[in-house]
Amino acid sequence: MSSASAPPVDEISSLSLTPDTTTVEESEFSQRVLIRSIISRPDGGAGLAGQTVRVGGWVKTGRKQGNGTFAFLELNDGSCPANLQVIVDEAVGQLSQLVATGTCVHLEGELKVPPVEAKQRVELRVQKILDLGTVDPAKYPLPKTKLTLELLRDYVHLRPRTNTLMVTVTFCLCIQISAIARIRNALAYATHTFFQKHGFLYVHTPIITTSDCEGAGEMFQVTTLISDAEKLEKELIKNPPPSEADVEAAKLLVTEKGEAVSQLKSAKANKETITAAIAELTKAKESLSKLEERFKLKPGIPNKDGKIDYSQDFFARQAFLTVSGQLQVETFACALSSVYTFGPTFRAEHSHTSRHLAEFWMVEPEIAFADIQDDMNCAEAYVRFLCQWLLDNCLDDMEFMVKNYDKSAIDRLRMVSSTKFVRISYTEAVAILEEASKERQFENKVEWGIDLASEHERYLTEVKFKSPVILYNYPKGIKAFYMKVNPDNKTVAAMDVLVPKVGELIGGSQREERYEVIKERILEMGLPLEPYEWYLDLRRFGTVKHSGFGLGFERMILFATGLENIRDAIPFPRYPGRADL
Repeated sequence: MSSASAPPVDEISSLSLTPDTTTVEESEFSQRVLIRSIISRPDGGAGLAGQTVRVGGWVKTGRKQGNGTFAFLELNDGSCPANLQVIVDEAVGQLSQLVATGTCVHLEGELKVPPVEAKQRVELRVQKILDLGTVDPAKYPLPKTKLTLELLRDYVHLRPRTNTLMVTVTFCLCIQISAIARIRNALAYATHTFFQKHGFLYVHTPIITTSDCEGAGEMFQVTTLISDAEKLEKELIKNPPPSEADVEAAKLLVTEKGEAVSQLKSAKANKETITAAIAELTKAKESLSKLEERFKLKPGIPNKDGKIDYSQDFFARQAFLTVSGQLQVETFACALSSVYTFGPTFRAEHSHTSRHLAEFWMVEPEIAFADIQDDMNCAEAYVRFLCQWLLDNCLDDMEFMVKNYDKSAIDRLRMVSSTKFVRISYTEAVAILEEASKERQFENKVEWGIDLASEHERYLTEVKFKSPVILYNYPKGIKAFYMKVNPDNKTVAAMDVLVPKVGELIGGSQREERYEVIKERILEMGLPLEPYEWYLDLRRFGTVKHSGFGLGFERMILFATGLENIRDAIPFPRYPGRADL
């Protein structure tokens, strides 16, 4: 097997995913030809007619024909939105086992050009069934009927296979969950490509932390105290602790054994007798010690001075799931200049809106020697790169979304990828919104100092400017402690990237590098200094001007696809009341 070298990173975005039109090869690490490599060719696969191939996938639809002498299968392996038509004769296998939706098959057969009137450009005539994963149609929970996305969330382990129908009041829209998975994968690949291309170092930041990045306190606590207390309670039920009378009896026995040893020594008994008595005394003391230790055991969480004693916890202090990797990744920016982290983050926010999740992914670059202008430049370039990447490398899935779900999805990507973002200050934006409120009714009142609502952000991008917008210099009172305070002492060097359909996509800022200023900001927000001492060290020792931002990865997927609910933009959604699998 040849080992061709990888292309330079700056050429990756222009790579064609269309295979050679004269041959088809099996996937390197599985014994099958990807369906995409057959039907995504310029000729729809017709040029491969006559070749014998092996394919594998799941049956989307199947039906018997010709009085049960053969069957048509629509097969999909997840490599593209389209299905491969498969024809199986009854002589090859039991057709009733093949036609059920959800059946997994591994097949070998010959590619043929179908009759002229057929929609497909190529089909597979099966010669051999290599493997079969059957489905009982009566028990399969995802039938070939119209399914809502809400229902599919009850079967998150099966929904990637679906060609589902989402039913609304007025019409039906078709959305393929597997297409979302491929789009998500493409955006993740594009993210690493962009930052690696621009010299950023990928840093893995911790999931467990002791500091609250946002200062909002909406964090999931990580503790073993509860499980330890439950284990103790179960143990005490099986093996109850001794009573006070048991402990007193053991003390009395120790006293008696001690007196016996004293009497033997006074009587000048022989050495062997005294040694035996001392051994009995030692045994009695050990027994008492164990009884006293078990007597002190109490079910429940350990307390100290009326408060939970976290010194008994796994980390010997309070710990939480991270709400952001920003603070930790800053430590590497202050040594390696340009870094980024990309991973899951958690918010214990009891929100049931279509824009919130309890677990979601964030892309967070951090750039040393960069101010707010550099930060905005990087954020704009990154978003435009993501949009162009989908147009260049994921167009079939995007066309599927346009055809069946959001007709404006591709136009929106093209607009953002080719448009220079409008940049205005928060103060200017408020003035625009106040003027607009004279003619239209916003649900949320507009005034300087508020955190703009989604309706305000979407008005700016979809109505006023009809393009992405970057707002900067927000009021100090509504932003986090780490953002650089501007000379007016009223605003901070913060910036948000707003896009049509979603509103805020990115939030970022120039970080406050001045030690005394950031220390004062921490105290102003009522946060304890102790958990942030390490963060303050970055300002004490070799402080550097630096900036960064965070992109909500699922929000980017909403923007790209036109999905209405963020719960459908992540493979396994977690939100209040739901944490399946």
